[in-house]
Amino acid sequence: MDLGLKGRKAILVGANGGIGRKVAQAFAAEGCDVAICGRTQDKVDKVVGELKPSGVNVYSEALDVTDAAAVPAFVEKAAAELGGCDIFISFTSANPGEDTDDCWETILKTDILPMRRGIAAALPFLEKSDAGSVCCISSTGAVEEFMGVQPYNAIKAAVSNYASAQAQALAPKGIRVNCITPGPVFCEDGPWAYIKENMTEFYDSIVAQIPTGDLVTGEELARTIVFASSPAAGGMIGANLVIDNGFTKRVQF
Repeated sequence: MDLGLKGRKAILVGANGGIGRKVAQAFAAEGCDVAICGRTQDKVDKVVGELKPSGVNVYSEALDVTDAAAVPAFVEKAAAELGGCDIFISFTSANPGEDTDDCWETILKTDILPMRRGIAAALPFLEKSDAGSVCCISSTGAVEEFMGVQPYNAIKAAVSNYASAQAQALAPKGIRVNCITPGPVFCEDGPWAYIKENMTEFYDSIVAQIPTGDLVTGEELARTIVFASSPAAGGMIGANLVIDNGFTKRVQF
């Protein structure tokens, strides 16, 4: 299947590792030009080196997404360098795991606010695209109990709600918005790789709840995100795609 991504422009916030890195690689493999950013220059440079052999145009920056001006400025520069924006996705997040004011503020500043600012900055460019697309990244922690009371789950629920509202608001402008809701995802440079090595009992308890017996891989999730973002998924608007190998037990239909 031709996803229609060759020559398209994807701006990805926080794609210097983990899921975002896998998604950047998948877009590049489809011939899509990519802009990435992340907090660490070394990690950003590493991903750029991985993308270049695909022959696509790549723009990159190291920045702090908690700076209110940083993400909008990145989007503006990336769109100028790539020649527009067809796809916008923000991957940044944090999970301190405690129900405190400081943790709430940390996750707000690293998750939903950079996403909101990025979408707002990308809108003028997405409106000019004939296949504008936004994917918002939530979590199965937003829809079922996971690891107790903590702001991460609540804010990820807010991401799902925000994506739904934006889907209705932006569809008349020709921009599709959808939500991706991953369960535990294994990337070699992601948090679940660390958990597997350092919190083995907890890791095994999560795997025991997954009917396939293993976590979704970063590559599997990336392929779903790339498809949902692509012109090939043109009729998909306001969808919430749960990608978790059956970890979530609620009725999805």
